[in-house]
Amino acid sequence: MSKRISHETIYAGIYIVPRGELRKTLVACLRQHRKVRRARHRSGERRGQIPNRTPIALRPPEVETRLIPGHWEGDLLKGRRNGSAVGSLVERTTRLVLLARIPGLDSRSVCQGFARKLQAVPQPLRQSMTYDQGREMARHELLHKKLRLQVYFADPHSPWQRGSNENTNGLLRQYLPKSADLAQLSQRDLNTIAARLNNRPRQTLNWMTPNEAWLDQLKSLNVALGT
Repeated sequence: MSKRISHETIYAGIYIVPRGELRKTLVACLRQHRKVRRARHRSGERRGQIPNRTPIALRPPEVETRLIPGHWEGDLLKGRRNGSAVGSLVERTTRLVLLARIPGLDSRSVCQGFARKLQAVPQPLRQSMTYDQGREMARHELLHKKLRLQVYFADPHSPWQRGSNENTNGLLRQYLPKSADLAQLSQRDLNTIAARLNNRPRQTLNWMTPNEAWLDQLKSLNVALGT
């Protein structure tokens, strides 16, 4: 019988090592080089004020398989003192990254920012978004009305339910550090950053880039529509 070790067990094993050169060496191997293991949940202030939310338990089972494209994971990357933010979206099948400029942190501004970025995506490839329970998505029904996009909400303190987005956010912090004023970035700046990730080969895609995988989906869509 094969055995697997979860990434959380590996992290716990690294951070339990006492201070010293071995600990520094191990931490340096981690993608984000954090000296301590942070809690995976966020402040409770972001939660509990989302009317008519649909829980992830009601999300169609085929979304989990990643075989059907058009299902996204979403989040906010916040900047200095949580005073600015960028919206991040990852398509689950191709790992394509979209970054949305968010002019404000209120729920209407956030949903409008996501809508502006997603409206260029063909309807068959924007079926759903899975989000955490941050209250900035309280107006999720706006997305459904504008884009016919169903928003599902992950369980509290369950980042693995949006694993692609969580992993991508870690990569994006190289370009969007928490110490920065993200409001200074234009949509063109964000498109440039997203392009860097979308042109990076991924082992999970058999070393295709997300852009290549996305192009394949667009070609398949054209065939399916008879265009």
